[in-house]
Amino acid sequence: MTSIQVDVSPRHEISPRFYMQFMEPLGTTDSSVEACWDILEDKWRDDFIGVVRDLAPSSIRWGGILTSFWKWRESVGAPEQRQPMFNYLWGGVETNRVGVHEFLDFCEAVGAEPIMAINFAADGRPEYINTARGENRSGDAQEAADLVSYCNDPDNVERKANGREKPWNVRTWQIGNETSYPKAGERFTSKENARHYREFADAMRARDPNILLIGWGDMERDTDAWWAGDLVEAAGDQIDMVALHMMNQQAREKDTVLRGRRYRDDVGQTWRELDGIYRAVETKLLNARAVVSKANPKLKLAITEGHLSLEPHNKIELLREWLSGIYHARCLTLFEQHSDIIDICTLADFAGTSWTVNAVLLGSPREQPYLLPVGHVMRLFKTQSGTHGLKADSANEAVVVSASRSGNTVYVHVTNTDLENSALVDIELRDASAAGITCHRIAPDQLDAAIDTTNLDVFAVQQSSVPALTGIALPKASVSVYVIELAA
Repeated sequence: MTSIQVDVSPRHEISPRFYMQFMEPLGTTDSSVEACWDILEDKWRDDFIGVVRDLAPSSIRWGGILTSFWKWRESVGAPEQRQPMFNYLWGGVETNRVGVHEFLDFCEAVGAEPIMAINFAADGRPEYINTARGENRSGDAQEAADLVSYCNDPDNVERKANGREKPWNVRTWQIGNETSYPKAGERFTSKENARHYREFADAMRARDPNILLIGWGDMERDTDAWWAGDLVEAAGDQIDMVALHMMNQQAREKDTVLRGRRYRDDVGQTWRELDGIYRAVETKLLNARAVVSKANPKLKLAITEGHLSLEPHNKIELLREWLSGIYHARCLTLFEQHSDIIDICTLADFAGTSWTVNAVLLGSPREQPYLLPVGHVMRLFKTQSGTHGLKADSANEAVVVSASRSGNTVYVHVTNTDLENSALVDIELRDASAAGITCHRIAPDQLDAAIDTTNLDVFAVQQSSVPALTGIALPKASVSVYVIELAA
């Protein structure tokens, strides 16, 4: 019998932005944003809007490396007059048909808070400051501040001239994206990142003092030195969150089975390798927590990007299968356990036509979009969660848990990572008892159960009433949420 202990006293408020998705035009590599747009109807695809409403992200971030060469004014105004842009990273030409208005209108349509990334002086990358086509695509602090005014100033003349009377009041902004990742000499230094951050932050807050600002504080790829210390020292009171990405979730074994279809030959080894990747994610999070808390205990973490990076790159079929769902549930549980310091987190890229690291797969033309396993896990945890974090512990290492509460309702997220054995669990509520219990569960019969448009219900959530919090049968390789109404 496994005991799960839940203290129902609220510990901290969970950020309203917590469960994030990440939107970036990916050019010719994965049609992404352009494929979500119905060019004949000149609007977002209705089926895409529908699946994202079902996914129910708390927030959606615009940006990525694209913002290192994105000029926001090229993406506003009459669509036929917008200036096309070379997508220097992902290939092809962006029409800019999807721009500032379209992204923010989309967030309104699906009920998600927008997070805007800006052109942070091209993150100091020479290839965008002086491009192969002779352009200077770097943005300055005034350009970023002008975008804040465009989005938030009720009297902004430029926005009104482009047909939007009411401001969007975008609250959360990211300054810098993967700035520390290129080799030294091919981006800012840590000190330069910090100095330029303060310049941008001062200019942007001068336009709207109520915005929340995220600065780049992740590690250098070459040295593993954290940039957060320099950033926080320079930023002073002009920072709310420190950004990092959970990239490099990749195979660590020389003769890895996490390549092609080799994972199908040895499920045990596949899970052991995924466990090693998870441990690296956990270690990085704990280090980030320690570094940022030491620099300023009031700051939060923003994990604004991150996904499994297995071969074939971004397309391994494992990510269609339920085993990857268990891995992602384990990671999201970890993030929820640290929701006192994590303001924003994500597990995947957002939407595209072929990348299986996306939460939403659009598929081929006229194929309906659907959620991949990572999307199903994020949907379940987001739609069945509370506003305040609780302390929850499991006596069984294979049974991982997190918990939250809204009013008189407690939500206990339980993942059985044992691939071969079910478990019996008792959920013990400290100083409380249950008046009613409902279970929401994803538990396919097979670990290799996979989703595509011929099998869309394979990860459907099964809902059932639970008579008591003792002797609960927890299937192997399952993800469950117990919704508990507390007795008066």
